[in-house]
Amino acid sequence: MYSKSRFRTHVGAALLLAALATPAAAQQGSGRTVYNNVERVLLISIDGMHSLDFANCAKGISTINGGVPYCPAMAQLAQTGVTYLQAFAPKPSDSFPGSSALATGGLPRTTGFYYDVSYDRSLSPPTLTTPYGIPGGVNLCPGTTGTQVGFDEQIDIDLTKLDGGGGINPNYLPRDPANGCAPVYPHNYLRVNTIFEVVRATGRYTAWSDKHPAYDFYQGPSGTGVADFFSPEINSKVVGLPSVPGCTSVVDTTATGSWTDSFKNIQCYDTLKVQAILNEIDGKNHDGTQTAPIPALFGMNFQAVSVGQKLVQSGVKGGYADALGTPSPSLLGELQFVDKAIGSMVAELKSQGIYNNSMIIITAKHGQSPIDPGQVSRVPSDNPGMKSPGDALGDLVATASEDDISLLWLADQKQTAAAVKTLASTAAQTGTAEIFSGNSLTLMFADPATDPRVPDIIVVPKQGVVYTGGKKKVAEHGGFSYDDTNVMLLVSNANLPASTVTTSVQTTQVAPTVVTMLRIQPTTLDAVRKEGTQILPGLSQLFPF
Repeated sequence: MYSKSRFRTHVGAALLLAALATPAAAQQGSGRTVYNNVERVLLISIDGMHSLDFANCAKGISTINGGVPYCPAMAQLAQTGVTYLQAFAPKPSDSFPGSSALATGGLPRTTGFYYDVSYDRSLSPPTLTTPYGIPGGVNLCPGTTGTQVGFDEQIDIDLTKLDGGGGINPNYLPRDPANGCAPVYPHNYLRVNTIFEVVRATGRYTAWSDKHPAYDFYQGPSGTGVADFFSPEINSKVVGLPSVPGCTSVVDTTATGSWTDSFKNIQCYDTLKVQAILNEIDGKNHDGTQTAPIPALFGMNFQAVSVGQKLVQSGVKGGYADALGTPSPSLLGELQFVDKAIGSMVAELKSQGIYNNSMIIITAKHGQSPIDPGQVSRVPSDNPGMKSPGDALGDLVATASEDDISLLWLADQKQTAAAVKTLASTAAQTGTAEIFSGNSLTLMFADPATDPRVPDIIVVPKQGVVYTGGKKKVAEHGGFSYDDTNVMLLVSNANLPASTVTTSVQTTQVAPTVVTMLRIQPTTLDAVRKEGTQILPGLSQLFPF
């Protein structure tokens, strides 16, 4: 059994034709002139950034920073943008479902991504046992089907190195017995195409930066969607970064095992990716060594806020001071860091004279739970008599991915009813609030009897429960709660007036919005056709929807 916690609109074509027919030109719609001058989209994910975090930092809190807003750059972007108060990331609220939602417009039932560490009943084990213990063997394909799928740092050639030792080791990947036992890369695993693929298919340049080489799935099934892909390993050992001012040597030498172990080091890690964005705005590749087109679609993922929300370092706690979302000093520092970094991107766009025809979208792959520090309950760390659902079921489980959720793939699906009965009887010991299986699970995702990737059982714990054996975190993500899923979403462009949308939207709606703004039919995206994903509302200043 592998437990992660232990290792670490639709819019009709007729309505779109007028908007798409005349790129970057004034058009008449509803008796007024509208403009689409967007030539590029900068997409930013601030992992963990709640809608509440943005509201607090953009308006200010009386007890923080003298009541002055502490994210002035993002607040300024909102003055020419649409703020979505009720934006929700997919369930489970893990980085893979969240990222693939932004990149494809699809939910897990369509993308096939349920967690970064999951299970597939149709694939065979890797050639070699992975560093985190996913069993492998040369002779296990095609004879053995059913394997854990670990799309995190454990598939790096060398997970201790910032460049992952050169990328992904195919010997650590699951293999496809229906395809000559070929290794299945993350981009092969994705079932639908991405915004990067459809933009690049029009002859335009694309770039993306993220936290593991495993995020190569942004490339899409073609494997070629991102022209400039940069994925420094976040769980590598901390080293000096010669290209990052202030980080040429290790800033915090007390925590060098991983960039996520330190409130200070994580800022250096993120700044490495910020520098990539600045280079790309300047017409260079991510490391500044070659001339390149300014991307039509590019962006990055920030980890600093997520670390600020979760980490306990040498007794210093991140997270929040209260249920109102008042940030701890550590979290405040991360929020201010990210805001300053975004400000530098805006300044660079302006210096290159391309700000006015750039669309900036800021959101998050997932939130973090709990916000209220009084709700934190670490199982079994704070509660030695308790156990996770995976431990409660023991050998019945083939794979358990557990953070503030428990996704369970059973070794024998015929034992599902018995397993659910066991979990119900041990609910007090596992902190269980709700159990999904059978039709209740199928309605939300797909049928595990027919889709080889769907968990057999999902256990939602009580608010605040985090499955972990340590005490280095005060929050986690992956779950179904409001804190886990309600995320920041801001769409900004110089031609937009400030406005607020209070109706519920999904982060899946970012993908069709991005391609539409770049004058590509949203139905070019597979997931948009399959799910009928709608474009984000409130953007009629740019398109006469």
